[in-house]
Amino acid sequence: MSSDEPSLGEPSDISPINIVDEMKSSYLDYAMSVIVSRALPDVRDGLKPVHRRILWASHEGGFVAGRPYRKSAKIVGDVMGNYHPHGDSAIYDALARLAQDWSMRVMLIDGQGNFGSMDPDPPASMRYTEARLAKVATTALLADIDKDTVDFQDNYDGSHQEPTVLPARFPNLLVNGAGGIAVGMATNIPPHNLGEVLRACKAYMDNGAISLEELMEIIPGPDFPTGAMILGQSGARNAYSTGRGSIIMRSRYEIENLRGDKQQIVLTEIPYQVGKSGLVEKIAEAAKDKRIEGISDIRDESNREGVRVVIELKRDATPDVVLNQLWRHTPAQSSFPANMLAIRGGRPETLTLRDIIESFVRFREEVITRRTKYELAKARERAHLLLGLVIAVSNLDEVVRMIRASSSPAAAREALMARDWPIADIAPYIRLVEAQEAEIEGDSYRLSELQVRAILDLRLHRLTALGRDEVGSELQGLATAIEGYLEILGSRIRLYEVMREEFDAIEAEFATPRKSTIAPAADGIEDEDLIEREDMVVTVTMTGYIKRTPLDTFRAQNRGGKGRAGMATKDEDVITELFVTSTHTPVLFFSTAGKVYRMKVWRLPEGGPATRGRPMINLLPLAEGETIQTVLPLPEDEAEWANLHVMFATARGSVRRNSMDAFSNIPSNGKIAMKFEGEDADDKLIGVALLTEEDDVLLASRQGKAIRFRGDDVREFQSRNSTGVRGMTLKDGDEVISLSILHRAGIADMDEREDYLRFAPWKGEKEGEPTMSAERYAELRAREQFILTVCRNGYGKLSSAFEYRRTGRGGQGITNIDNIERNGLVVASFPATQEDQLMLVTDQAKLIRIGLDSLRVIGRGSAGVRLFDVAQDEHVVSAARIEESSEETADSEEPEA
Repeated sequence: MSSDEPSLGEPSDISPINIVDEMKSSYLDYAMSVIVSRALPDVRDGLKPVHRRILWASHEGGFVAGRPYRKSAKIVGDVMGNYHPHGDSAIYDALARLAQDWSMRVMLIDGQGNFGSMDPDPPASMRYTEARLAKVATTALLADIDKDTVDFQDNYDGSHQEPTVLPARFPNLLVNGAGGIAVGMATNIPPHNLGEVLRACKAYMDNGAISLEELMEIIPGPDFPTGAMILGQSGARNAYSTGRGSIIMRSRYEIENLRGDKQQIVLTEIPYQVGKSGLVEKIAEAAKDKRIEGISDIRDESNREGVRVVIELKRDATPDVVLNQLWRHTPAQSSFPANMLAIRGGRPETLTLRDIIESFVRFREEVITRRTKYELAKARERAHLLLGLVIAVSNLDEVVRMIRASSSPAAAREALMARDWPIADIAPYIRLVEAQEAEIEGDSYRLSELQVRAILDLRLHRLTALGRDEVGSELQGLATAIEGYLEILGSRIRLYEVMREEFDAIEAEFATPRKSTIAPAADGIEDEDLIEREDMVVTVTMTGYIKRTPLDTFRAQNRGGKGRAGMATKDEDVITELFVTSTHTPVLFFSTAGKVYRMKVWRLPEGGPATRGRPMINLLPLAEGETIQTVLPLPEDEAEWANLHVMFATARGSVRRNSMDAFSNIPSNGKIAMKFEGEDADDKLIGVALLTEEDDVLLASRQGKAIRFRGDDVREFQSRNSTGVRGMTLKDGDEVISLSILHRAGIADMDEREDYLRFAPWKGEKEGEPTMSAERYAELRAREQFILTVCRNGYGKLSSAFEYRRTGRGGQGITNIDNIERNGLVVASFPATQEDQLMLVTDQAKLIRIGLDSLRVIGRGSAGVRLFDVAQDEHVVSAARIEESSEETADSEEPEA
């Protein structure tokens, strides 16, 4: 081995390091650098380092308000070369954002040129645009920065000094908000109104224990630069109290009337950080996919005067419905996820509204204190020189003699400093200026070296009477200023007065009215509050199409008419459900799979009499092969639900009773209502109805049988899985087709019931008078119900419910209608009156609406009369009662559809 080669055992400068420890340490260093020095704003001035460096470099270069604009490339170059060693594109993007009035609530950069748009278009290249500091940045963010108000630090290479924070005079973190993504954390603070924030700061100064509710009376919520509406205060309240919250924003709109009864919706303000062109595209996509119905055209007519997105509606479209679909399916209604994270005390913290205001007020106390100390030191330094000048001009002859007698300037300086000079009338000034001396010894005063140098440098013109007066006035003014500085430093009350004066000045010069309005009724608002109450006819087809049609679309006809087209269906499709209700009514949808879904009527698609509607699979989360079997409208007032039960009936004659509470909360994906499994696998749900414990249940079968029993004969089930108990015993081939609910008036006393039926008002021939009292007779007449039975071949009848005697649950029942061979099987059987109207639908999609006042009441076991003149091979498949008086119409029939 050569002697020049090191031996293996010799020590070296290489030592082993655990890679896990090295990775952990390096990653933590990187993470903290990103968190503190790049991505998160400081709670004091609300700026991230790149923004702070842009403002400081512009201030240092003289690119301020009132001076000419400078190329943005010059500013970016200064920032990148001196303070921010990152890419120029990142710096320019940050600078451009400070000049965008749709991004900043108070712009900090005054830009000239194309700085982008809210579409969002990018800004022009930095070589084309020009910029300078906005007046508010110079006046309110950088003011007093040269008075030792903040600390400075070396830049990245030690060649320059940069401020660690700007001496901001308003809480920029709240006013302009902030957004950034660090390592493992992110911030997203909404902008606020400058005047409101400053008033909140003053309120905190008046009451350090101010509550959140009191602060929110001053700051009700964010104030976005794009305006729009904020729905409620719950999101803002959460953000202000916990640091996190979701704030719902909704576009501001106007509805304009056009020719031909058409209307258009015009969006004039859109949510914050939503691109306008992207919003227009999303609206167009939603209209194309039929998620929004009723839109005929979309145009962006925005210009320099403001946003104007025009949504032209079809002639039959309802603007409120389109708006609700717009809010639901497009960014026209968006949420701002507030996450109020900022650097406080050198570390990231999630802050409340009160925390931010408190931190800023404490910061302003420090800034004003440091500024006052700086100004006090400068004033005392100047006043110290003026004291020497005052003594010199007061003893001018002696000073001149001593100077002339001196051999050199140094000798003159020594002689003047060694002499005791009488203080005369300047003793109060000496005590004020020379604060480091506890008291003045005797009646004399010795000049300092600085004072003597000022005397020797004194120009002759200052020795005139006018010059002496100037020196005295300046000293007196400085003395007054020093007293003021000492008062500020010695009294927090006085310091707060100065701070309040500065807030008032900033508010008076730069505050603007609020742009975003707080919707007063937005907390818990429901979309149906915007929908007008209107009676609707809801129709459902066998293949699962549904629609709602305004009731007044159908006019009444006479009995025996030909009807009109009610729905355009396919040849193999028929209408199976039809009911009349209000747009605000909640509706339960019971499916063949035994699940229940819930939806408000106004959410259903609206269509004309000849339209088919939309598939329910597009409205409800139905599984493959699952269809809707029963649709049950509920009372609109939920207070009525406490006294209600839900009665189920199946085709095999089973019944089940549940509390309404079991179906009060239904998730969007539905819940189990009844399970058909095992022996009941081939059974199906034929009806669901609401009842109280004082009601009876009427089941009608397809072969003309019916049974009536007490509703409370069916015990209340807690489970939603069972098919229940036996309600009606059926013959082979028969099945239950209708479930009806009847009240019990006049059904208990058999003799009384028979007495009334012999002398009922609808009887054609009567012999004698009833034995009951006239009052009881009138009461039974007022409470009498009637059962309308409709058969497949267009026949039907109206019979008194008193004829359906009550029996025990589980029997075979009694005759409901006779002559099934002629009439066809029973389609429906339900309560109705002669004041009601009836809507019948055939399997060929023909519909008729007739008044039941033309139908006389006949016996329960009779065969009935013709209701609908159906064509050959045409059959009635659905019937519905309309609770309103018959409208008087002409005897002429509409042409057959």
